[in-house]
Amino acid sequence: MDYLHPKLDDAAIARMSSLALAHVGDAVYEVLVRSYLACSGTQTAKNLHSRTIALVRASAQAEAIQRILPLLTEEEQEIYRHGRNAKPKTVPKSASVAEYAHATALEALFGWLYLKQRYERINLLFGVIAQDF
Repeated sequence: MDYLHPKLDDAAIARMSSLALAHVGDAVYEVLVRSYLACSGTQTAKNLHSRTIALVRASAQAEAIQRILPLLTEEEQEIYRHGRNAKPKTVPKSASVAEYAHATALEALFGWLYLKQRYERINLLFGVIAQDF
């Protein structure tokens, strides 16, 4: 199994819960943010860390999903809705329930796109988000 580029069929991905997709998407989104910051000249470890934390927190992700919602296909909108309606057991103190729901939806979307191997789409959507960094 290639864990960096898993090859799952559509049925296997469809069986995954929204929270499982968000679990994968959380890592995908953080790698995107970290890569963006490292490649855009953020130099010190402290600056890299603090900017990463600011951009991956639930409130920032909730804002990010709003920027790309108009661009989503019907299929992507369905993944977004399922992710938004997922029921996590806990919500961090730093986020409202609504912010966390939107952040989970963003992560589910990026996890789904990653597992579907839609890397160009990930880069396109993240590029729109990153314009406001």
